[in-house]
This record gives sequence, C-alpha cells and structure tokens, in this order.
Amino acid sequence: MKGKVNIWETHSSTILSITLVMFLLGLCLLVEYHAYRATHDMQERITFKVDLVPDITDEDAQALKAEIEAMPQVKHVDYISRQEAADLFTEELEEDFVGFIGYNPLYPSMMVNLRAEMLPKYGSTASQLEIDLFTQEVKGLVYVTNVTYQENVVGALNDLFYKLTWFMIVFMAILLLVSFLMIGSTISIALFAQRETIRTMQLVGAKPGFIARPFLGRSLWYGICGALIALVALAIATGVFNQSFEGFELLRKDHMLWYAGIAGVIIVIGMVISYLSTLFAVNRYLRRTEK
Repeated sequence: MKGKVNIWETHSSTILSITLVMFLLGLCLLVEYHAYRATHDMQERITFKVDLVPDITDEDAQALKAEIEAMPQVKHVDYISRQEAADLFTEELEEDFVGFIGYNPLYPSMMVNLRAEMLPKYGSTASQLEIDLFTQEVKGLVYVTNVTYQENVVGALNDLFYKLTWFMIVFMAILLLVSFLMIGSTISIALFAQRETIRTMQLVGAKPGFIARPFLGRSLWYGICGALIALVALAIATGVFNQSFEGFELLRKDHMLWYAGIAGVIIVIGMVISYLSTLFAVNRYLRRTEK
C-alpha cells in the first residue's frame, strides 16, 4: 500500500501513549498486589487470646495446644505459662511485681493466629460467622475460660483494603479510557494522511475489512511494543525502589510468579486496547468516507 506508515516514526506517538498508560496500569496492579499481601500478612498477625484456667498442668496445656493447632482455621499457636506471662510482664514494667505483691496473679494463655482466608472480609457475614463458630468451639474446650481478639483491627484492615481496591479500579478504568481515545486520535490522523490511497481502494471495490487489515495488524504490534517498554520501565523502577527503601522486599522469590502474571496481563491489555481503539477509529473513518 502506498504511503505505508512506519511504526517507529509516524506512529511513535501511539507506542508512547500505550507505554505511558501500561506503565501506570502496571504500577496500579503492583500497588494493589502488595496492598493485598500486606493486608494478608497483617491479618495473620492478629492474635486470638485464649485464656486458660490457672491450675492447668503443662501436659494438659500441650495437649490442648495440639488440639487447637489441628483445627483447619489455625495457622500458629503459642502457649504462655503463668511463669512466662509473669516474666514478660516484669520485663515490660522493669520491676519484679510478683515479689512485690507476693504471688503471681496472671493466668496461662494461648496466642492463636488464624489463616488470613478465615478472617472476615469487607461486608462478608459468612467469614464473620466462621470467626464466631471458631471462638465458640474453642470456648467449649476443657481448661478454656475465654477467647478474645481485636475485632476493630480486623474491620479496619478490611475497610482500608476495600477502599484502596475501588480507587484502583476507577483509576485504571480512567487510564484505559484515556488510552483508547489517544490511540484512536492517532490512528485517525494516520488514516487521514493516507486518505487518497484509501479512497482509491474503495473505488476499485476493496472491502472495509481488507482496508482495515494492515492497520489492525500493526495495532497489535503497537500494543506489544508499548507493553514491553512499560514492563522494562516497571522492572527498573521496582529495582530502584527496592534498593532505596529498606524494609520493602519487592524482589522476593514468592513475588516472581505474581509479577509474571501481572506482566502477562499488561501485554494482553496493551494489545486489546490498541486493537479495539484502532478498529473503532478505522470503522468510523471508513463509514464517513463511504457516504
């Protein structure tokens, strides 16, 4: 076709727009993923305190610990004897309160951490029911007097993650819309630049699908190129952030599979958004010129 568009010259703005949008989209996905992981980890640090009778023996306590650990909801259990509780309290007070009052008033207890998937999700009554059933089951065990946990902390974490997720969804939708419009405008300019060639093809009976095929084929390459450039920029940004801020382990091995999934999503979205916006622009232009 005469006047064929060069991907690196005339349509460099298309690739650039896809790159910028895919970079921002990738950042949003990374933030969402790490927000989920952080919320997951914090939820599993929430402790359910199981109070025990004061005269429980170590043998009975270990048997009870094993019984609680066998529950499917439980991730980890720590047993704190009366003496260990007194030692911890003395360390915090920096004073021997047992020697001062003449006896140890503290009871033995167990600190239970549940699996994050068992904790209540935002607006989920089913998960809250699971928590209630768990606490009632543990309260029914021998030697157990009470079970308490920080319910307000669980709710606050879920509320924060829920709001962040919806903000990210809205922001990503706006990004994709902007990308769609930008790519469509660029393709319209390219079509106008080739208006004489397109008009000649229409006059000799070329079908719209035949005319649109080269543009649609190039659009897929635009999406792939833009997404790959964005992924390189994301990898560099992640590495710099990981080295610049201590405490953020963004390059752990358990993240890599998720990073690969995010990379695949970005490439697919780049191709799809480029293809659809090109298809829309080409069809609109051809309908207008056929009148």
